[in-house]
Amino acid sequence: MLNYIWFGLMAVALIVAIFTGNAAAVTKASVESAKTAVEISLGLVGIMTLWLGIMRVAEQAGLVSMLSRILRPISRILFPEVPPDHPAIGAMVMSVSANMLGLSNAATPLGIKAMEELQQLNPDKETASNPMVTFMVLNTAGVQFIPTTIIGVLAAAGAQAPTSIIPTTLIATLCGAVAAVTTAKLLQRFFPTRQPITDNRQPVSPEADQ
Repeated sequence: MLNYIWFGLMAVALIVAIFTGNAAAVTKASVESAKTAVEISLGLVGIMTLWLGIMRVAEQAGLVSMLSRILRPISRILFPEVPPDHPAIGAMVMSVSANMLGLSNAATPLGIKAMEELQQLNPDKETASNPMVTFMVLNTAGVQFIPTTIIGVLAAAGAQAPTSIIPTTLIATLCGAVAAVTTAKLLQRFFPTRQPITDNRQPVSPEADQ
């Protein structure tokens, strides 16, 4: 769907440029934007390498595990349908902790593992369960203590104080996470989780028929 949307936007822009006589300006802007994108990408490599290296050291030092232990009580509130000792809880907590530290590369496989574990508990395999939706919106909000990607982009673009974005970014992501999780929890009241159908009838022994 997104491919169709982007293609539609480009087609409309090209048609409008042709009819308004701005085709040359559009072409020039496209070339300049492509050049700027390459320059920013090259400058971003060094910055991202530095920050990801720092975050990897923090991960090896046990900071992710410490955050996981801190967030475990919160996970019981957010995911009451999941047993507290289920592997899905550990994978979800580790994924969220990695996201908070800006370790998106480490968070991705943990998030996939968490979804696989949640699918095992899902009674309706064709529809996402409430814990799966809550985990998805929490990950989409992307709460980060250190937004390494944004810092890297600002530094590559020549910002004088790229780290000054940290407080406002943290507030924005926290607000987004609270709004997303609250909305998910409210909507879950209208879409309760379906319980698996089980046969509670006791088998009849041959002696009982006689």
